[in-house]
Amino acid sequence: MDISTSRVKELRDQTGISIMQCRKALEEAGDDMEKAVIILQKQSKAIATKKSDRTLGSGVVASYIHGAGSVGTLVELLCETDFVAKNEEFKVMARDIAMHIAASSPEFLKASDITEEAKSKVMEVLADEVKDKPENMREKILEGKINAYFGERILLDQSFVKDQNIKVGQMIESAIQKFGERIEVGKFVRFSIGR
Repeated sequence: MDISTSRVKELRDQTGISIMQCRKALEEAGDDMEKAVIILQKQSKAIATKKSDRTLGSGVVASYIHGAGSVGTLVELLCETDFVAKNEEFKVMARDIAMHIAASSPEFLKASDITEEAKSKVMEVLADEVKDKPENMREKILEGKINAYFGERILLDQSFVKDQNIKVGQMIESAIQKFGERIEVGKFVRFSIGR
């Protein structure tokens, strides 16, 4: 199938992924733009998994101060090399993540950061909500409620504030595909006055 250059450019502008990868995705999707985006997202996850054991030796610290200075954040975005760390798009992504943290106030970076104490407290509160449900369904309903509760509080599982169609973790996976290096959030902190 012959894919037009304008279609490849449109997909590249939308995803930021290389021209060759965009062309291949469009060919595989039969020139269907939505399917091509899904193909690229699946590839991003696979590429991120392959690079997960690489050493993170560089990165940037980005900040974001909201409004009149009542909310501020710092985020450490790590990568493998200075080449990527000095890239303007990488720095913009770090600042966007800092802005997201200011807006969404996540408590945890990833699911494995949730303490047993936090899980048990949430379970106590939510167990009361499912006590009237059929016994054979209680455990599954409780598990769903716990996952939903923490899903809203885990940075990588939150919908990105600038594009609700993707999660922060998916945005990072796309960046791994784009830059060709392992990238991850090292740590973050959010400050707010009066809260």
